[in-house]
Amino acid sequence: MTGDPTRPLLMVEHLTQRFGGLVAVSDVSFSARDREITAIIGPNGAGKTTVFNCLTGFYPPTSGRLTVSHCGRSWLLERMEAHRIAGAARVARTFQNVRLFGGMSVLENLIVAQHNKLMKASFFTLAGLFGLPSFRRAEVEAVDKARYWLNRVGLVGVADWQAGNLPYGAQRRLEIARAMCTEPRLLCLDEPAAGLNPRESADLSELLRFIRDQHQIGVLLIEHDMSVVMQISDHVVVLDYGRKISEGPPEQVRLDPAVIAAYLGEEGDG
Repeated sequence: MTGDPTRPLLMVEHLTQRFGGLVAVSDVSFSARDREITAIIGPNGAGKTTVFNCLTGFYPPTSGRLTVSHCGRSWLLERMEAHRIAGAARVARTFQNVRLFGGMSVLENLIVAQHNKLMKASFFTLAGLFGLPSFRRAEVEAVDKARYWLNRVGLVGVADWQAGNLPYGAQRRLEIARAMCTEPRLLCLDEPAAGLNPRESADLSELLRFIRDQHQIGVLLIEHDMSVVMQISDHVVVLDYGRKISEGPPEQVRLDPAVIAAYLGEEGDG
C-alpha cells in the first residue's frame, strides 16, 4: 500500500472491541503523529490497555480501522498478525507488568531483541554456522546497539547482571531499551512510570523526550502518573468507560470539565 507522507503516524478510526456482552472500547477515533508523545489517559477500566492490545495484535478488533503510515507505506494493523505488526509495521510495546528474560543477562536481553535482524544476516543459520563476514558484522552492530541503549538508560555497569536481579526501576528502563533495539517507528508504553519513585519518574520523562527528539519516532503512552503525562505529552486522549471524552494539548485537556469529573478530579488517581 502506498501511504500519504502527510498522514499521521497512527490513525485509529471507529475502534470498537466487544467481549461477549461487554463493550470495552466503543467507537474510539484519534491519531498520533510522528515525533510526538501521545498519551492515553483515563480511570481504571476505561479501555486504555484494550486499545493497545488491538494495536499490537493481541486482540482482533470487533470493528474499526488501525493504520500505521511511515516510509511512504501504510499498514492496516487489524489485518495483520502480531509478529508482522512488530516486524513490518515497526510497532513495539512494553507491558504493565515487566516481561524481561529474567535468567538472561541485561546485555543478552538487548541482543535477543535484535534476533530477526541477526537471523536474516545469518541466512537463517547458514552464515552463522560458517562465520561469514555478513553475520559477524551484524553481530558487532547488535552489540554496539545494545551498549548504546545500556548507556542511555544508565545500565552499562550492570550489563552482565541477570535481568531478574535488577531493581524494579532499572527493569523498567531495560524494557524500554529492549523495545528501542527493535528500531520501532511507533513505541507503545503501557504505564512505564508505574511503581517508580519521583526521581525515577523524572529520569523516565527525560528518556522519553530523548527518544522523541533524538530518534524522531512517535511514542504512544498509557499512564496514570499525571505529572509525567502533563510534562512530556504533546497530545492527550482521554477515555472513560470505553469512550473518548476529550482530546487535545495537555493544557486544554487539564481544564476540560469532563476530564476533571471523570479522572483528574478523582482522589487517589493523580
